Amino acid sequence: MIQILELFGGIGSPRCALRNLGIPTKAIDYVEIDEKAVKSYNAMFKEELPYKTQSVVGWNLKPDILIHGSPCQDFSIAGKQKGADEGSETRSSLMWETIHIIQQMGAWKPRYVIWENVKNVRSKYMVHNHNRYMEEMHKLGYTSNFALLDARDFGLPQARQRYFTVSCLGNEKFDFSDLIHTPMRNVWDFIQPDDEVADCYTIKSPSMIKNIVPTNYDNATIDTLSVIKNYAMTITTKQDICPNAGIIQRKNGKWRLLTELECWRLQGYSDDDYCRALKANPSMQGKKNGALYKQAGNSIPVPIFESLFRKIILNETEKHNDMEIKSENSGQLRFV
Repeated sequence: MIQILELFGGIGSPRCALRNLGIPTKAIDYVEIDEKAVKSYNAMFKEELPYKTQSVVGWNLKPDILIHGSPCQDFSIAGKQKGADEGSETRSSLMWETIHIIQQMGAWKPRYVIWENVKNVRSKYMVHNHNRYMEEMHKLGYTSNFALLDARDFGLPQARQRYFTVSCLGNEKFDFSDLIHTPMRNVWDFIQPDDEVADCYTIKSPSMIKNIVPTNYDNATIDTLSVIKNYAMTITTKQDICPNAGIIQRKNGKWRLLTELECWRLQGYSDDDYCRALKANPSMQGKKNGALYKQAGNSIPVPIFESLFRKIILNETEKHNDMEIKSENSGQLRFV
């Protein structure tokens, strides 16, 4: 059984990936500050929680894999780009708490640590924090590699590029080049029929309507709304803004926003996951659900984690080899 620790856990993308792959998993702990995201997570994994969680009292943590996607707001070009210098008290500087947690684990160290963040984390004004993060991981005995991954290469019709850093305990260098990729699916498989979508999603604001570009993304600018053709743009925490992930033409000729369900689907979640989250965070009649939009926008595409875990745990890559998972006397996973 794989033991995981989810920091800044959101709605549990890595756990969904492990569930989808059929990998027995024990979630040692899940840490998330957003109360409504916690409600969704608990609803999504309701049947598993009583059996696969435990207290973290005394820091008695022994995860095989630690996953953290620390807040991106201070890295993102959509934010104020305050950065993540340690001691700056920005939300993104919480990334250093992961280092502190690993330091306090003592002799036990997770076999793998996975960190995800926005593309701008490697910009010239932000890259020093990412480089220092990898230096600190090296001091803890890890070898870190990173790559820019796009959700479209893992089956999702969403242009979402994010840096993933995989730190391996010891001298192993994680090779992203042989991750299993999946052809991008048809975006219309993710879109609800027009007659299922309420009028509250129709764009009525004159300031948004005037910015609609009914052609393609090549003609779009930072202040325009693009019509979805082959894929959506990056799912963010809000859709009733300009720009957003893209818009859809209705049968009556008007334009509408993506629904919350469509945003969840475009991040790789099942309809059952969404329905459970909706039950935990109900919508008001005739109103859009800001909490569910936010949870989708802050999430990490599930299929990317599936590909990472297929390589790390199952040894399934573009050059497939079988692998056993064995346990040392200490209980630390040994991948052979």
